[in-house]
Amino acid sequence: MADGEGQPSALRVEENGINVISDAERHGTPRQLFWPWFAANVSVLGLSYGAFALGFGISFPQALVAGVVGIVFSFLLVGFVAIAGKRGSAPTMVLSRAAFGVRGNRLPSAISWLLTVGWETVLTTLATLATATVFSRLGWGGGTGTLLVALVVVAALTVAAGVLGFQLIMRLQTVITVVTAVLTVVYILLVVDDVDFAAVGALPSGSAQEVVGALVMLMTGFGLGWVNAAADYSRYLPRGASGRGVVVWTTVGSALAPLVLFAFGLLLAGSSSELSDGIAADPIGALTTAVPTWFLVPFALVAVLGLVGGAVLDIYSSGLAMLAMGVRVPRYVAALIDGGIMILGTIYAVFFGGEFLGQFQGFLITLGVPVAAWCGVMLADIALRRRDYDEAALFDPAGRYGDVRPLPIAVVVVGTLLGWGLVVNSSAAWLAWQGYLLGPLGGREGPWAYANLGVLVALVLAFLATWAGTGRGVRAQEARA
Repeated sequence: MADGEGQPSALRVEENGINVISDAERHGTPRQLFWPWFAANVSVLGLSYGAFALGFGISFPQALVAGVVGIVFSFLLVGFVAIAGKRGSAPTMVLSRAAFGVRGNRLPSAISWLLTVGWETVLTTLATLATATVFSRLGWGGGTGTLLVALVVVAALTVAAGVLGFQLIMRLQTVITVVTAVLTVVYILLVVDDVDFAAVGALPSGSAQEVVGALVMLMTGFGLGWVNAAADYSRYLPRGASGRGVVVWTTVGSALAPLVLFAFGLLLAGSSSELSDGIAADPIGALTTAVPTWFLVPFALVAVLGLVGGAVLDIYSSGLAMLAMGVRVPRYVAALIDGGIMILGTIYAVFFGGEFLGQFQGFLITLGVPVAAWCGVMLADIALRRRDYDEAALFDPAGRYGDVRPLPIAVVVVGTLLGWGLVVNSSAAWLAWQGYLLGPLGGREGPWAYANLGVLVALVLAFLATWAGTGRGVRAQEARA
């Protein structure tokens, strides 16, 4: 089945899984990467991150600097990892086999799967809560029945796109980009009068440690949540596509909307402590308190579409990660399995999970540490390589990339253990064991306790260890016939 331009129909289930994309299927230009990445990150959740950042006790200028640096830098990492897709024509977690070995890569693939399933559950939860809040304000319900209907609609959209695959996702994301961008601008215009610049300017400054904590939280909430999926879309570009263009369009598409939304979210949250507190319980629904009743339905549309845009990319990539772990099912079956897990997770979060923000931050930082370690390894490995990937060897334990490469695996394990020892999240009781290395820095209640240093430590140490320890091995791989 094909459309009028000879491209596969968006309504046909994609047959590609973790296989290498053939040259005949590779088309387009790097600028087309703008659409899926913009749509995945234009969510009004970006506004709520303003409240999350100010929750560290920092001023508006400090939070703005932390936001700009954290958002741009983290999405730049996504852009760099996306280069691997053009070089190797395979999903991110298959290309990762070059660094870890064909079967050694199952560990980072499992980490990636947990992160993407977690994110799609978070986004579906937020869309469900936001819809129920809007319906409640309109007098149309808002109780258990409304939550269930909202969950069914959001989950159906997400799972359908994940099952059908790449063509539908690319076209759906273009529509989501246009609709959500327009309605988000309308939202900003409607609530801009609520900004109290005097209140924002009066916010007290925080310590350097608190600024670092906010910056790392924003890194994990934005770019580090996407690095493990970065090459899943660039793999469809022609081999001759510009590597610089891949980096630029991935970074710009990803970071543009979050920068604008975050900055305005800072102004809103800094103007009203009541709004800032409300966002902790319902990050999207709380934003409806500032808009007139007539805009509630359009707001629900922009909120749900924006969140679905992110969840769609997550469920697609989580299915690929499951296959990269060695699970032998078709890609669409993997997406269906992940969709089922997402629905169960959303039911728990909506009906039994309690206060949202603490659990959310705990999730971000806990999985952010091993993902940061994997990212450090992957970035160093990409930088060390001078040739395109040997595509056949990515699936052959006896090939040039080997079966299990001990050093990169050890780097991720050690980086994760060090990182978890340097992070704390008191709002999530199940994470009370973390922070076991903070003693020399003042302990779990000291000034560095909530700086989330573990994420940065895992990222930097993994990059340096891989760069220093695997350069000779990479050169030997590329020298093999």
